[in-house]
This record gives sequence, C-alpha cells and structure tokens, in this order.
Amino acid sequence: MIVARVKIIKPGMLTTVQDQGRFGYQQYGVPVSGVMDPYAYRVANLLVGNLLGESVLEVTLMGLELEFNRETVIAVTGGDLTPQLNSEPLSMWKSLRIKAGDRLVFKAVKAGCRSYIAIAGGIDVPSVMGSKSTYTRGTIGGYEGRALKKEDKLDLGKPSADLSELEGRSAAEAAMEYPSTITLRVLPGPQDDAFSDKETETFYSSAYQVTNESDRMGFRLEGPVIEHLEKPDIISDGIAMGAIQVPGHGRPIVMMADRQTTGGYTKIANVITADLPVMAQAKPGDEVRFQKVTLDEAMTALQKMEEVLEKVKGELKEKTPAPQESISLKPGQRVFRITINGITYTATVEER
Repeated sequence: MIVARVKIIKPGMLTTVQDQGRFGYQQYGVPVSGVMDPYAYRVANLLVGNLLGESVLEVTLMGLELEFNRETVIAVTGGDLTPQLNSEPLSMWKSLRIKAGDRLVFKAVKAGCRSYIAIAGGIDVPSVMGSKSTYTRGTIGGYEGRALKKEDKLDLGKPSADLSELEGRSAAEAAMEYPSTITLRVLPGPQDDAFSDKETETFYSSAYQVTNESDRMGFRLEGPVIEHLEKPDIISDGIAMGAIQVPGHGRPIVMMADRQTTGGYTKIANVITADLPVMAQAKPGDEVRFQKVTLDEAMTALQKMEEVLEKVKGELKEKTPAPQESISLKPGQRVFRITINGITYTATVEER
C-alpha cells in the first residue's frame, strides 16, 4: 500500500508544520508556538473536514513548491501568495481535489504574508507535548523540529470522509483582506503607567513600519520613539500573544506565536484577539497604527469573528458530519470534551 505523502520540491522562504499551539508548558519555559494566523488556519481545516486543531503547513512569503503522490483534498487560506496548481491559478478559501502527481507552487506575494495549506486528514508528524507545531529555535515538534527542506516527505493522515464529499466546499464569505496599511485595535496595559500621557499619545497617533527584523517571535516596528517615565525594565512576567513591549530603545515590538514565555520589558498595550490575524499577515514595509478600545469592544469584535466561523462551520456541517476523535476507553473511564475558541480539547478520566 502506498503511503499518502507530500514531497517538498522547493521549501520557499520559510515553511513549517503548525497547529493551534503547545499549551500547558509555558511554566517550563516552552513557548506556545503554533500558527501565526489562527483565523485562516481554522477556516482551512474546516474546508477539508479536519478537526480544528489539526496540523497544516504555514507558508511564508513565497517560493514553496510541493508534489502530491496520492489523491487528496486541500484548501489554501490566509495571505495571497499567488498559489498555482500545475501552473494554473488556484482558488483560495475553497477545498480542491488533488490528483497524484499534482504540483502546488506559491509564486509571489499579492496580499498578506502567510498562507495556510490544510490537507484532508492532516499531516502525520509526532505530537510533542500535545502539539505538532514547529518551534525552530528549540528544535521541537513539526518535522524534525525545523523548517522544511528540499526532498522532505510528509506523511498524511486519513481523511474524515470520502474525498468527493470534501471537495468543492467554499468559505469565500469568511475570506479576510490583508491591507498594507493596518490599524490594530489594542487594550492598554498592563504597564501603560510606565509612560507619560504625552508618550502614550505618541504611541496612538503615530505610524510605524514593520522592519526586516520581524519574524514568528515578534514584529519589530520602526517609528517615533516612546520614552519611559523611569526605566524600561520590570520584574519578568508572562507574555500573551499580541503583547506590545517597549524596550529601552523606545520602539514597539509586537510579540507573536514564538514569543518567549516571560519578559522583563514594559508592555504598553496588547493587540485584541480579533486583530491578531491581521497582525500575523503583516510583512516588512507595511504600516501599522494603534487604536485604543475598551474590553467590551474587544469582546464584541471577537464574538463577530467567532460568529463568522460558526456560520461557515454550520454550512459545511450540513454537507459533511464533523469529524470526531477515535478514543478507546477502558472499563470505568469516561471522556469529556470542551471547546474553547473553536478548538475542542479532550480529557479522559477514570471513575472512582
């Protein structure tokens, strides 16, 4: 029997295996990692009938070329990196049937920075600390803990349904736009009191540019300097995705998926969850501005985003039943499932 695989012909600038992230290990110094754009990631998995936490390929900027050795179904979402299938334009935000020998290529950036390739059944790599995500700095997870290279071969999982039921599914109404001029809504704090009103106003009224030094760990921004009232250092505390640090040089850094677990610089604000996908798609040279919002406004924005995802999920579920994890239970065991932000976690407990 031929194993379903994807072969990397050209790896592009940076292509890694990612999922929703590695949770529960930050107290040991292990970063969460996972996809940069959780919204596009979830839509991609929905389109091919995967569990929302299944692994995908995250493609950065351009250059990836891969070949399929068996028939399958894929979906490409996120930034428009001019995907082509066998030299023909590929429709994004839609599931497509793939034949053995087909080649998928990403030519150049049109909008955004990162594309997500979901494949029916997911990518069969070992789960490390509960996640298939790649953390390259620590050589953890994914494919050998590194970015993909030429001639790598990725095994694929088993699709949740017949391929004929998974192809031709569309989520066009969920497609996001990724402009090169971005306004990010943020919540102030937790150390916004380390700055004067004048410096805080500078932060909210200025335009910043994404620099070439930006990566999956964080986006370094170039623009007006923000001076501290006293010093930039604090007693190290936890760092959330989207936290905006201001080190001693006074230029903001937006922390992202591969951020360190703790940090000792002041954080002037935090990008709201609903705007993280937009931040994730920023590329060098893009302009970023910040807009202060309330917690209620942040929650409303998140609710609207989740409603879009639920609508897509509902429409696709009418065509294909949602996949369920197969769990073997021993006598006296029970299984519980809880869904948080659209991702389902499973726990097995023994009755006493």
